Amino acid sequence: MALLLLVAGCTTAAPPESVLAVPAKPQKYAAIVVDASTGKTLFEVNSRSQRYPASLTKMMTLYMLFEALESGRVTKQTQIPVSDHAASQPPTKLRFRHGETIDVDSAIRAMVVKSANDVAVAVGEYLGGGSEDQFAAMMTAKARQLGMTATNFRNACGLPDDGQVTTARDMAVLGMALEKRFPQHFHYFSESDFMFRGRLVRGHNDMLGRVRGVDGIKTGYIRASGYNIVTSYNADGRHLIVVVMGADSARQRNNHVEALIQRSLGPTTADAGQPRLMYSGQQPASPPPGLQPPGLPPSDQALPGLPPPAAPASPPPGQAASDLPSPDLASPSSPLLPTQ
Repeated sequence: MALLLLVAGCTTAAPPESVLAVPAKPQKYAAIVVDASTGKTLFEVNSRSQRYPASLTKMMTLYMLFEALESGRVTKQTQIPVSDHAASQPPTKLRFRHGETIDVDSAIRAMVVKSANDVAVAVGEYLGGGSEDQFAAMMTAKARQLGMTATNFRNACGLPDDGQVTTARDMAVLGMALEKRFPQHFHYFSESDFMFRGRLVRGHNDMLGRVRGVDGIKTGYIRASGYNIVTSYNADGRHLIVVVMGADSARQRNNHVEALIQRSLGPTTADAGQPRLMYSGQQPASPPPGLQPPGLPPSDQALPGLPPPAAPASPPPGQAASDLPSPDLASPSSPLLPTQ
């Protein structure tokens, strides 16, 4: 008995396995958490696999508009005409009529808060010399300059196009670039409503005001992509960028972002390693899926700040654009970006 007690006293029980519920199918899910102060990756799954950006596209449209403001090409009072093509975009939109215009300041708020497709296309046409296609080429070129080497843009708003693809990693790079390059404009991303023509326009980024420290930035959804979000957390000396793509619903996506923030702020994050993921529809007894595809850098590798331009990534083969659910565009085991 004494021997048994001695053995029991010297035995340390193994810690329970860490399990993280994922509100998405494995072929659509992608996520990354980055310490924006250091560039260190704290968590990543499928972060270099191509996904549809949906309205996260408007982050780049806004980046280009902020650049135009900085260069003096436009002011916040500049009136942007809304063409018939822009006005014909499907919702979400502000519903302009032929010949109407919108000032730049309202256009920024309309894209951030309302995710207005008609406004995004109008801005794209204005900055692209009358051509949204030309503006999309400019967006892709800017993505290369920022180090977003697996992103291709085809329109200014994020509506379905089989050639418009990005990665969670690239969206993290864009989120950090927006904060670093345009701190004077980043306050727009924390706005949850705005007044336009005498009426209050409400947004749908429910992370704002839900988690202390969250100060933006953008949501996105088409059926082919699932529910996407890029979130900035900045409080108590910690600055995180969290990207989640492919969630089954906005509520579940937001819950998952909050869980990733809490996990990343925990004191044992550095030593905990990746948790076992339980994807949407899986049973608890399911075997753990692969968390870190071979060939990817370790999770403590820093993201680049603004690396030199890289060769454009070829869009993946696929069917015509659709807003219906579609299979994943790339195998998680085949990284699209070279190891840094």
